[in-house]
This record gives sequence, C-alpha cells and structure tokens, in this order.
Amino acid sequence: MIEVENLTKRYGRTTAVDGISFRVRKGEILGFLGPNGAGKTTTMRILTGYLPPTEGTARVAGYDVFEAPIEVKKRVGYIPETPPLYPDMEVDEFLDFCAKIKGIPGPSRKGKIDEAVDKTRVGDVRGRLIGRLSKGYRQRVGLAQAILNNPDVLILDEPTAGLDPKQIIETRELIKGLGGDHTIVLSTHILPEVSMTCGRVVIINKGKVVAEDTPENLTRRLRGAGALRVDVRGEATAAAEAVRSVPGVVSVRPRPESAGVATLEVEAEPGRDVRPDIARAVVSRGLDLLALHQVGMSLEEIFLHLTTTDAARAEAPPAAPRSAEVTA
Repeated sequence: MIEVENLTKRYGRTTAVDGISFRVRKGEILGFLGPNGAGKTTTMRILTGYLPPTEGTARVAGYDVFEAPIEVKKRVGYIPETPPLYPDMEVDEFLDFCAKIKGIPGPSRKGKIDEAVDKTRVGDVRGRLIGRLSKGYRQRVGLAQAILNNPDVLILDEPTAGLDPKQIIETRELIKGLGGDHTIVLSTHILPEVSMTCGRVVIINKGKVVAEDTPENLTRRLRGAGALRVDVRGEATAAAEAVRSVPGVVSVRPRPESAGVATLEVEAEPGRDVRPDIARAVVSRGLDLLALHQVGMSLEEIFLHLTTTDAARAEAPPAAPRSAEVTA
C-alpha cells in the first residue's frame, strides 16, 4: 500500500531525510519512531503530497506522490500534531464543510458524516463549537474529518500529544479499531502506545532508518535468545559466582539487592540453554532459586539503543525482507 524507496529531502545544506526505504502492507498499523529532528514529520508530509522529495520515490496506493499528488491526496487522510480545525464552527458544520472539500456527493454526504462521527465517538458533541471542546475531542474531530471519504491510508503525526491518560487510552483504542479498514502510519513518542497499537515499527534517526521489524522480533534480535534473569535469595556475590561457573555463560550483571533477593542479568552463548545448569549451580551453593526466565529488551531500551549511540547504524539488525510486504 505504501512504498518508500531511497527517499531523500534536503533543505539547503541540511539533509532532513537521507535515503530511507520501507514498505507498509494494506491494513497494517506501522509505528514510525524517532527522536525530535529525526525526519519523521518531513517523511509524513512527503507521503501526503504536502512536500516534494529531493530524491527517491514514494508511492501510495500505487500512485507516485510527485507525479500524481492529487490522486495520492484522494486516498490519504492526514492529521498533523495539531489538527487544523475551525474553532468558530460546530462539529457537524465543520465535517460537512470538509466533506464538500473532499468531493463527497451530496446524497451520500450525511451518511459519511454519520459514519465518521460514530467511528470516532464524537456524537455527543456534534452540535457544539469546536473551540469549546477538550483537546481529546478536538483530536477526535480531526480524525473524523480524515476518514470522511474512507481513505486507503491514514497518516497520524503524534495523535495523542498533549492528551491526558484517559484520552490517550481512548484514542489508542480508536486507532486500533481503524486498522484493517485503513493502512495507518502512526508517529509517536509514547513508546508503550506502539507496543499496544502497532504490528510493526520503523525507527528513524538522523534521517536514516536504523531498524524495521515487529516489536517482538526487534527484542529477540537485539538482546538475543540467551538473555536470562535469575532471582536468588541470598548474597549477590555468591549468586553471581555460582552462575559464572556454568559453562556457556558469557556475562553476569548483578542488580541492586532488594529485601535479601539478588537479581542477576545473564547472557549465555547463542543457541545454548543453560537454565538447568544454572539452577543446579545455584542450589548446590545452598542458595534459594526464586525465578529463572528469559527476558527481552523493552521498546524503550531498543529505542535508546538505536538512537543514542554513535554506532547505532552499525549495530542495528538488518531490515526484514520486504519483497512480500507490499499490497497495492
């Protein structure tokens, strides 16, 4: 549904987007992550036809954003971080205005508005002035106008920025409900939101893609299957010595003790299951083994790992194969 190939955008001597490539399948919700200034908003503006690329190509629903921008805009619903609303209009009035702009025929206009209102759950405020709505409701009204013409693609730039926790949860559930019917690209700084909403993530840093995969695969590939957590009742030094004695253990990192319980982060050789040997080693030293399980990196750890180190690009796992991911 979305194909981005070697996309580059320069502003004078500044390169905001530097040769990025990724694809989004039909009906997929893609999380688009990166620190401030990474090039996320620039990329999204190119995908909506708002900005032309300097180099490379971007295609949406089979149309090139540079060669056929009008066709692209017909198929894209876009919500910038601050939705462009008219505060002096009532919700129904605004949505009718947007429906006319989008070219929705008069006979079907009311039905489309009712459908968008129902999906975004703004029916209880449709007769109120937009300027008197809470930020959460304004975000929903912005989303309602974006889906009026049932676009193939939704581009959402920080849709939950500035919302309170209750509004964030409601907006997150709303976005999840739109997945499948629409292909969604979601930019956000709220990392738990990505884990709960998106099936795949693209992480961008300094204008380049540094990782692309599902959150689960990124966790497995970056930390590896040999990462373990061991909880032992007893002194941390003795517990660490017992675990280090096990063949196949690469490293042991004790964490601060809590209530007499020592927690160890253990790295083992790839493909080697050392859990039975660790259990025996701990018990043979007279220590109580309380927990032993595999662990992975959180999305926050992955994000920091890939965007705050100079070696981010060298350390990032290769992007997942993309040849079978496109559905135009």
